[in-house]
Amino acid sequence: MKASQFLISTLKEAPADAEVVSHKLMMRAGLIKKLGAGIYNYMPMGLRVIRKVEAIVRDEMNRAGAVELSMPVVQPAELWQETGRFEKMGPELLRIKDRHGRDFVVQPTSEEVVTDIARQELRSYKQLPKNFYQIQTKFRDERRPRFGLMRGREFIMKDAYSFDRNPTAAKASYQVMAQAYRQIFDRFGLQYRAVAADSGAIGGDLSEEFQVMAATGEDAIVYCPTSSYAANMEKAEALAPAQARGAASQALTKTATPGKSTCEDVAALLNVPLNTTVKSLVLATDTLNAQGEVAKSQVWLLLLRGDHDMNEVKVGKLPGFEGGFRFATAGEIDSHFGCKPGFLGPVHLKQPLKVVADRDVAVMSNWVCGANEVDHHNTGVNWGRDLPEPDLVADLRNVVTGDPSPDSQGVLAIERGIEVGHIFYLGTKYSQAMNATFLDENGKPQFMEMGCYGIGITRLPAAAIEQNHDAKGIIWPDAIAPFTVVICPIGMDRSAEVKTAAEQLYADLMAAGVDAILDDRGERPGAMFADWELIGVPHRVTIGDKGLKDGLVEYQHRRDPEATKVPAAEVLVFVKAKLSL
Repeated sequence: MKASQFLISTLKEAPADAEVVSHKLMMRAGLIKKLGAGIYNYMPMGLRVIRKVEAIVRDEMNRAGAVELSMPVVQPAELWQETGRFEKMGPELLRIKDRHGRDFVVQPTSEEVVTDIARQELRSYKQLPKNFYQIQTKFRDERRPRFGLMRGREFIMKDAYSFDRNPTAAKASYQVMAQAYRQIFDRFGLQYRAVAADSGAIGGDLSEEFQVMAATGEDAIVYCPTSSYAANMEKAEALAPAQARGAASQALTKTATPGKSTCEDVAALLNVPLNTTVKSLVLATDTLNAQGEVAKSQVWLLLLRGDHDMNEVKVGKLPGFEGGFRFATAGEIDSHFGCKPGFLGPVHLKQPLKVVADRDVAVMSNWVCGANEVDHHNTGVNWGRDLPEPDLVADLRNVVTGDPSPDSQGVLAIERGIEVGHIFYLGTKYSQAMNATFLDENGKPQFMEMGCYGIGITRLPAAAIEQNHDAKGIIWPDAIAPFTVVICPIGMDRSAEVKTAAEQLYADLMAAGVDAILDDRGERPGAMFADWELIGVPHRVTIGDKGLKDGLVEYQHRRDPEATKVPAAEVLVFVKAKLSL
């Protein structure tokens, strides 16, 4: 490609609404142009990146035995009504009507449609296993679309769905996809982690997220530097302390703490470590009647150490919390504690409730908590003596750096990541809802076992930029760069020698299969270099009259602080070596 034939539309400044680095740089480099809230045109430079991501994904999916198809963006609501998701899914599901008043959705994902295909086409165990995938546009009506392609409303996703005879076969299909994903992300040339993830309402133990590591990532990734353990924050287990509970050695004392309602402030006032304080979180669970109305409510008191934070996913899996929970109302709190939040505790309650203690709290002694009286806290609190043992002891908290690893191979560390892929075992969630069955060896109908596997195609370039950039702009890995090599001739319009050398190198690179672009726009060197550093092409060859007189050209990788002089006659071999061709 020659730059004069292409569209290069760089900006000196990012739009005011661009917040994160990837959004700013993608806009400045002319990769995307905003059309509406969370909706972007993929400009030629950006589309080249997207197509390279797609090509790698398609190659590895095909290699793994998956079969590509394409499902409609607009889907009839009837299928979504079969699974109940038409009603249950929130406003992120864009619902529309056609001219006849029939309901449709703009797909955010395609479990229903692919299950409909499977129940029509896969009738016998002899046709299984099968894995269908597509690379297709999706739409999710985000309330606050932001961060460019990181959290847009319209996006491209690769979604795949496996169908198997039984759980054992389904788990084997899952492992095939897990390996394929690792090969995909290895080829992208990004630093990533595959981490154990929570399956949410789907359930099951097989679920992994693929996270591109970046300091600006939204997700906290937990890992053990001395083992292979890795999980997202929702999944990472905080092990029970190894030590036994200490003996009570302090008297229970109500202490004035005027205006101090947080554990941090109370610890500072009393001059005690924060980890000797206990915070009280009051939750409620509701039981509904046949009409969907609240028939009764149960109030719960959760106790966590003052320096720990509640993990809502873990709490949602506790016995009694499976149907969901909410924070208690002011009236519910008053009826049980007789006090406003900030000074609540488990000692001397107005009426009993269920008490759930985090594992760390269960082994504490002589601790500090609210006294159920404004501006007062209790010190010297002990289980058994001052209050009954908790109704339940469980892992309620987010892990922290330095916690022991669940695999007992070291301690945990935490870094930030951006989720760009997720795989999980679905079981029969959709096949049962849609009566997708096959006939087994005995001629009996069985529900298909399913798996689901997604990659955010348009999110991945944004994640790559968050991980790979500097003050000048983007730094693309070779595999997904819009162009792998840029040739920058100095004064090409004024020097026949420069023009000839540049065009010859361009022809040679193209013949060698290198994705190169020749900047023949006649720009001044400073402006030309600034454009390509912003766009992030990883390899640059500069050709000028002065160098050619000495038989030299200059090569510079986007990460190199200085250019390297290379004999002009050897530059093709030199560049190919850099590309490992």
